[in-house]
Amino acid sequence: MLTLRSAVSTLVVFACGFALGEIYDGGGSTANAQSPKVFELRTYTTPEGKLPNLLARFRDHTLEIFERHGMTNVGYWVPQDAPASSNTLIYILAHDSRDAATKSWDAFRNDEEWKRVAAETQVDGPIVSKVESVFMEATAFSPMK
Repeated sequence: MLTLRSAVSTLVVFACGFALGEIYDGGGSTANAQSPKVFELRTYTTPEGKLPNLLARFRDHTLEIFERHGMTNVGYWVPQDAPASSNTLIYILAHDSRDAATKSWDAFRNDEEWKRVAAETQVDGPIVSKVESVFMEATAFSPMK
């Protein structure tokens, strides 16, 4: 039986392959050699029944606000197997560096539109009960840097 941890590990491998086509510039950029991208794997758990609300918030608002603050949306997934299929969103963002990620998240949290959207989407209570974040860097042999 596939555990959530092994499912997430498998997801990261597939996501990196997908992201290769979205982000990779052929390796010709000196900027990439000087400042490798940092990837952030985020897992959100919702209270019972709130996953549709979280998905709507991301679909309708969050992705655009992320982009505005320098975060690259790599991909978004919901696990296929219960119980995570009813309460879990997993996604990957790309940042120019760890410092850039910190600055982007600070700007995001202070964004007036985000504050409005967050308040409006939680009028009936919180839609996220747990957030996990893991920063990753590409290995030397990874086709994506």
